[in-house]
Amino acid sequence: MAKESRQFACQECGHSSIRWLGRCPECDKWNTFVEEIEVAASMHPRLAAQPASDPAPITRISASESDRQLTGIDEFDRVLGGGIVPGSVVLIGGDPGIGKSTILLQVSDALSRAYGGVLYVSGEESVAQTKLRANRLGVTSDLLYVLCENNLEQIESHITQLNPRMVVIDSIQAVYLPGLQSAPGSVAQVRESAAQLSVIAKSKNIPIILVGHVTKEGSLAGPRVLEHMVDTVLYFEGEKQHIYRILRSVKNRFGSTNEIGIFEMLGRGLVEVKNPSELFISERQENTSGSVVVSSIEGTRPLLLEFQALVSPANFGFPRNTAAGVDRQRIALLIAVLQKRIGLDIGDSDVFVNITGGMRVDEPGIDLGAAIAITSSHRDIAIDPRTVVIGEVGLGGEVRAVAHIEKRLLETAKLGFNRAVFPESNRKGLELKEDIELVGVKDLYGALSALL
Repeated sequence: MAKESRQFACQECGHSSIRWLGRCPECDKWNTFVEEIEVAASMHPRLAAQPASDPAPITRISASESDRQLTGIDEFDRVLGGGIVPGSVVLIGGDPGIGKSTILLQVSDALSRAYGGVLYVSGEESVAQTKLRANRLGVTSDLLYVLCENNLEQIESHITQLNPRMVVIDSIQAVYLPGLQSAPGSVAQVRESAAQLSVIAKSKNIPIILVGHVTKEGSLAGPRVLEHMVDTVLYFEGEKQHIYRILRSVKNRFGSTNEIGIFEMLGRGLVEVKNPSELFISERQENTSGSVVVSSIEGTRPLLLEFQALVSPANFGFPRNTAAGVDRQRIALLIAVLQKRIGLDIGDSDVFVNITGGMRVDEPGIDLGAAIAITSSHRDIAIDPRTVVIGEVGLGGEVRAVAHIEKRLLETAKLGFNRAVFPESNRKGLELKEDIELVGVKDLYGALSALL
């Protein structure tokens, strides 16, 4: 008979305690502790990681980028760093209905056609329900196997029998280990199931993709240690009201954590967007105050986006700042700089800013565009529609250099813009053969003079 010990664990971060606590001392969340029953280590169901081996010099270990498996969906491969690495464990999170199961069914279909058998394990839908989605997406590969199962021991048995080229677990919260008495989705079950799946992936050299639910705050449900146990963590972002979906990498042991993939949700599934810059600015209205085209770098890709601002008198004497797609604190900082350094009188006005298309941008290269858009709306003067604004703004009102200026300017010229306002300090060493007017500025005064 297996020895058991009872303890309490936080559902948010996985912190354990021998007694119940009202507030978790690790993540400071209230009422997150639940009772867990742990099996003694001697009876633990987890497998040995890999067969014993001797240490080897790293110079004699063979590995190459050609070992990656390409799905044929370029945006998905881009976010992973160039394809799926054999033996890796990938965790994909996102809101319900955002498209996680859809994209993974499409990836499974493409990869099974290119490399061989793929096992798609659905723990929340029957095989008939999965087939209905496959019919809508046009998934017809004979080498894509669908399994409706929650018991991890049974799943492992099928993996051993099929020896597939990839496994998808949809979702990790629905899988359970019979050796643990906790309910599926509990902290212990999620942690131990993910650990055993990671062992299977490493020992059999099979990539495994896990689907994870998210909490109301937008983070992955279950213990935060789950993110540290996997090799790659991807998030699906986007509003259900928008047709665009963004796949963002937040952790990647085999590639950049700044890459994003952009998809469009259509009736036949998720379709990758080849030229997102042109898409995001295609509906822009010209000669409208408060509208500026800015340039952002997402990973290795430059994106041109429309930044909108609306400045209007506060209705009840309590001005407010509202931001969609950008950090509201950063906008408050830029407003303070405009008031102090430029003398812009907007202290009693509401300021609303937005990046169109549902994109969210955190990089400072759009600061100057945001400041110009706010000033443009306040003065009700439209910006030249063929101009792109690039630059970071400091607290002194200076315009600071940004990274990857050549990539930004090349994207600007490729989409037909004929003028770029950018930091003067970025001009040094710049080699650009494109036919575009370059206006270097040192501070906000210079930028406002060039644009307004």
